[in-house]
Amino acid sequence: MFSPEMLNKFEALVKRYPSKRSAVIPMLMFAQDEKGHLTPEIIDDVARFLHLTPLEVEEVISFYSMLTKKPRGKYHLQVCTNISCMLRGADRIWERVKEKTGLKPGEVAADGLFSIEEVECMGACTTAPAMQVNYDFYENLTPERIDRLIVDLKASKAPDRSPGSVAVESTPLRRQDATHPRATRVLTSGMSDADSSSMENYLKRSGYATAEKALKTMSSDELIGEVKKSGLRGRGGAGFPTGMKWSFVPRQSPKPKYIVCNADESEPGTCKDRPLLEFDPHQLIEGILIAGRAIESHQGYIYVRGEYRYLYNIVTRAIEEAYSRGFLGKNVFGSGWEFDLAAHTGAGAYICGEETALLESLEGKRGYPRIKPPFPAVVGLYGCPTVVNNVETLSAIPHIIKNGGEWYAKFGPEKNGGTRIFSVSGHVKNPGNYEVPMGITLRTLIEDFAGGLREGHRLKAIIPGGSSTPILPADKLDTPLTFEEIAKAGSMLGSGAVIVMDETTCIVRVAQVLAKFYSHESCGWCVPCREGTSWLKKIFNRYHSGFGRMEDIELLDSVARKILGHTHCPLGDAAAMPVMSAIQHFRPEFEEHLKLGACPLEKELATA
Repeated sequence: MFSPEMLNKFEALVKRYPSKRSAVIPMLMFAQDEKGHLTPEIIDDVARFLHLTPLEVEEVISFYSMLTKKPRGKYHLQVCTNISCMLRGADRIWERVKEKTGLKPGEVAADGLFSIEEVECMGACTTAPAMQVNYDFYENLTPERIDRLIVDLKASKAPDRSPGSVAVESTPLRRQDATHPRATRVLTSGMSDADSSSMENYLKRSGYATAEKALKTMSSDELIGEVKKSGLRGRGGAGFPTGMKWSFVPRQSPKPKYIVCNADESEPGTCKDRPLLEFDPHQLIEGILIAGRAIESHQGYIYVRGEYRYLYNIVTRAIEEAYSRGFLGKNVFGSGWEFDLAAHTGAGAYICGEETALLESLEGKRGYPRIKPPFPAVVGLYGCPTVVNNVETLSAIPHIIKNGGEWYAKFGPEKNGGTRIFSVSGHVKNPGNYEVPMGITLRTLIEDFAGGLREGHRLKAIIPGGSSTPILPADKLDTPLTFEEIAKAGSMLGSGAVIVMDETTCIVRVAQVLAKFYSHESCGWCVPCREGTSWLKKIFNRYHSGFGRMEDIELLDSVARKILGHTHCPLGDAAAMPVMSAIQHFRPEFEEHLKLGACPLEKELATA
């Protein structure tokens, strides 16, 4: 079924894991790339290769949205319509794609050229609205750019990627963001150079010198102690103290220990790990190597979300460079320490951003979250002690070990040490990713860094930590960006995605879009989440369409409260909290929908 090159790729994949089954998702993704879709013959061949049954492979395919058994066009156009893209005009982009291709979702053009799909967040929030053609990103789109792109694709021409053309480069953290005059450049300090992702550039910046110091001169306890002093808390959403998490690993355990980097960045509004992977992958690799030494691990994996294929390729190339220099493998830096690292591709599942679901996926299974305890630090990957940290967290480690934990802690207030990269999207003049000290206010971030709101508009609402966090009204603009202060204001710092909405935003529509997302992404494992998110979506669809009832407001709040705190993992809470906060702060808007029998903002536009 497969080319010799693909079979060699499969053989190399299997060698990365102690269990062959772990290779199933990457194998299916690469097989689909070569053949177009997953046929029964491919499924049988993959099953035989991995000593699985076809049913075991089928159950994996049915879980992940990027795996398909149906043919697609030569160019598969995927338009994001989630919150950040919606605020920047994604609805117009989606309508234009349908119009220009003459297709409905799920259809393939008669000549096999196009197929189209409406998708959830793809990690291009600060360059919204965005679309992917196969794995290629097209960002800052307009209907006119869509017209030109379709013409180019029909002519089999490579689209012009010069500034202001059909598409822009895939640089969500634009270099001017990395060198913003008020930015605090720690993690982004090396991004100014055109070749910042290369090994040569990283070595010029004293790259890997800190890892050598850690492996040759520091003990595990010393490394963990410095990370504790730094005040670094997980940058993926939960905000758990990193040093404390590392200290939970039982180093005396006879089992192998693993370091897993969570690069499955899929929280709507969030795209700050993407530039770290794109522009400075060696910084991440060095951080993982140091973390491995700290918990006495000899194997690491970087789990990259499926939509980030070009980043998977960049990371894989960087890992190969590190091996070629002796920075990975046996006897690293002549220290006697051995550490292996591999990149692993996901296949489209938001739930795999949850650490235990990610581990299940890495083991080649459906991404169902595990019951905790036991926590991964004790029983993680393959039942062994495992630390899971996200890209930004691990990228900070070389700086902490090089300069000391106390140095890093001074960037932020107590219990909120260091800098943080915030993704600012929505109705601001300069959407982007900005590295700032922890503790600055939302106002400073939005006005001084992102340029403030669009001309002639006023602030209405803010989502401060990604789609899973409660919505805040405009009067919370002076809240400091710390875990504690944002919690006092009624929300969470989450993934650091700040979504800004002006007075043209319909909050009911925002809640509807988020309800649709969480219903789509629920793994279905537990009843409150599976049924509750589905009902939220159905009620919002009816309500926003003009068929709402007065009791629906209380019904939405009631359903959300019955989900909150009653689900197998935090996805249920993520679905419930935006709904509850929308009703709490913007109830009059919900009532206005009932009075008019339609969205007041859409009605105003229709009669203008």
